[in-house]
Order: sequence, then C-alpha cells, then structure tokens
Amino acid sequence: MTYFLLFVAVCFEVVATSALKQTAGFTRLLPSTICIVGYALAIYFLSLTVRSMPVGVIYAIWSGTGIVLIATIGVVFLGERLDAPAVIGLALIIAGIIIVNLFSRNLPH
Repeated sequence: MTYFLLFVAVCFEVVATSALKQTAGFTRLLPSTICIVGYALAIYFLSLTVRSMPVGVIYAIWSGTGIVLIATIGVVFLGERLDAPAVIGLALIIAGIIIVNLFSRNLPH
C-alpha cells in the first residue's frame, strides 16, 4: 500500500509541476488552481507514506521519480531538448532510485 500511496503522490506532483509554466506567475486561475491543489495532494499522500518508510528514502524516491517524469514530459509534450549531461544525470537518478529500492534495508521487500 505504501508504494501505491507514493505513486499517487508522484502523480499529483507531476500534474502540479506540469501546470506550473501555464500559471504565468500564478496570474491565471485554472492552471494556478491545478498547481496548488496538485502540490497539496502530493504532500498529503507523501505524508501518508512516511508512516511506514523513512522520510529520507521516501523523499528521494518521490523527488527523483518526479524529476525524471517531468523531464520526459518536457521532451515529449513541450518540445524541450536534453543535452548529453542532462541525459546522463537523469540516468544516474534512475539508477539511484533502483539501487535504493533493491538494496535498502529501510524498505519493505
């Protein structure tokens, strides 16, 4: 159940961050509302996950996954380009998430 809650938290964070550019500095109501509500729900679901897993590990997985997904959305939907150092950095983030999930003794396996 913890991983499901973490997945939901990541989804809300990605939706909120995706709407961030369209807020135009929080001057547009709908994207601003999506952003604020999305972040609030992301933090709420993230807070539920720390009941059963260490906050540092949960936050690393949450933020790392969000970074990679947002970068992917930027490339696929916003036409952004990533240079080689960015791709390498994102690959290292993915590797870190995998290592934490496979080998950390702080996580339920």
